[in-house]
Amino acid sequence: MPVTSELANRYDVQSVSRAAELLNLVAQVGTSGLGVTEIGRQLNVAKSTALYLARTLHAAGLLRAVEPGPRYVLGVSLLRWGDLVGQQTTIAAMALPTLRDLSSTTAMTARLAMNENGYPVMFDRVDGAGTIRFHAPLGQREEPHTSAAGKAILAQLDEDDIRTMYDGVDMPVRTPKTITNVPDLLDNLSHVLRDGYAFDDEEGAKGIFCVGAAYFDHKGKCAGALSVTGLKEDRSLLDMHRLGEVVMRHADQVTAILDESLG
Repeated sequence: MPVTSELANRYDVQSVSRAAELLNLVAQVGTSGLGVTEIGRQLNVAKSTALYLARTLHAAGLLRAVEPGPRYVLGVSLLRWGDLVGQQTTIAAMALPTLRDLSSTTAMTARLAMNENGYPVMFDRVDGAGTIRFHAPLGQREEPHTSAAGKAILAQLDEDDIRTMYDGVDMPVRTPKTITNVPDLLDNLSHVLRDGYAFDDEEGAKGIFCVGAAYFDHKGKCAGALSVTGLKEDRSLLDMHRLGEVVMRHADQVTAILDESLG
């Protein structure tokens, strides 16, 4: 009998549920790990099913097999995610007063981004005063060439690294002002390095502008960027540069906090 899509989806959801339950079980036992027989017993599934689940998660890097056994413990991918979440939480807690002050000073929405291999990942936000709220979801990786925070981060990379990032990769176009090629991007980033802050001048969304500046960890590595977002309206270039100075000063404060706390 053919399997209907509804039935297939039910099986897929069951597999995901069992995989999640298995990861929770392994996390609870820590470094001692679980063998296939134990996995089958605790999940109440056949040993062959337990082996399939374990091997699938192992192939994805979510579990790691250790001998003798093998016994399965949490994989490198999960540990890396845990480190990333912990790092974000630590930085967000230390930077929150600065982020709030930036939003209060500028009366704009302020956001905190982490540097993920040249891409900005927003992980904290303080909305500005007033009724305007920007759709700015947290935890998502943004396109760096359309983002002020992204440009601030990109400007800290070597030119060769930037060319490699975009080698054979299309640069998504969001508005008529979006930068669409590497030479123009590099020229823009040279101004970011000179000024210390970056602009998104309606390049990510029509009518919206952002100003961003990079912050650095205790080792001098670019850890991310601060940015503010607002309506473009009749903002002058001079006004945007004044905002850039304010954002840069607050980014420098985050750098000083990280250097003192983590150094």
